[in-house]
Amino acid sequence: MSTTLARARSGKTKAKRPRATGILLIGIFKLVKGILLLAVGVGALKLLHRDLAATIVYWVNVLRVDPDNRFIHRLVERAFSVNPKQLKELSAGTFFYASLLLTEGVGLLMRKHWAEYFTVITTTVLIPLEIYEIARRFTFTRVAVLAVNVAIVWYLVRNLRRGSR
Repeated sequence: MSTTLARARSGKTKAKRPRATGILLIGIFKLVKGILLLAVGVGALKLLHRDLAATIVYWVNVLRVDPDNRFIHRLVERAFSVNPKQLKELSAGTFFYASLLLTEGVGLLMRKHWAEYFTVITTTVLIPLEIYEIARRFTFTRVAVLAVNVAIVWYLVRNLRRGSR
């Protein structure tokens, strides 16, 4: 009798985790978000010793956006109120959150069991903050982000429960 058949009968074969497309998609989603946040953090640090409003005006001209646009005016107004301490805090928070997302993404893509638990915990912890932000100012984008995160938690919890049986 072959050794593989003997191991299969004795129950000593190492069970491979099935390829779950959902987990891979969540991993890619988390990686993309992490990379984008990393870019935002680096951008915030680069703006630290520059005139933020002048930089925005420069990009408005480069991108040929209507300078009389109300969104551009709002952006420039906010840029004038940002100080270097706020930029440092923004970049530090962004780097921290990016590191969480990159850890989740890499772990999920490598099909690590701990990454599923880690993603469930970190995503669940941030859901109350998202609900608070929706209550503070309702936007469909915030509702969509909340819905995606709830769906991710639901999928991973369901997947973890299925794996423990």
